[in-house]
Amino acid sequence: MDYTELLIEADNNHLITKEKPLQAYDGRIKGNKIAIKNTLTTTEKKCVLAEELGHYYTTVGNILNQDNIQNRKQEQRARLWAYNKLIGLNGIINSYKHGCRSFMEMSEYLDVSQEFLMEAVEKYRSKYGVFTTLDNYVIYFEPNLAVIEIY
Repeated sequence: MDYTELLIEADNNHLITKEKPLQAYDGRIKGNKIAIKNTLTTTEKKCVLAEELGHYYTTVGNILNQDNIQNRKQEQRARLWAYNKLIGLNGIINSYKHGCRSFMEMSEYLDVSQEFLMEAVEKYRSKYGVFTTLDNYVIYFEPNLAVIEIY
């Protein structure tokens, strides 16, 4: 999924997305308006827009105060939605099948920032533990990210 496809998804949900010179955040959603920092790369904008769409689909109200545990939980739900939208366990497996063996190679293949990919893997590690299985693959999160095909 590319940035344009996410923009279309936002538009299909009657969300107005604009690129602006934001100072404090890379992205922000308020009501039906999404602002994306205009100085980001297209790949970074894609990651930010996915997270803002995650907020649209999963959060309620103003959650800017991250001292509140409920707000932090909503923030994490929105991020997980974005990680699953742009990467997911299938994305990790497909990266492996494509020959990617480093975070840099994986992020280029998936067209996400390395930071976004590393945060996603950390989230999956906290969700699934040491490993998880999908179809004929085992994805290890510890001690390092690895994918093994089961025959």
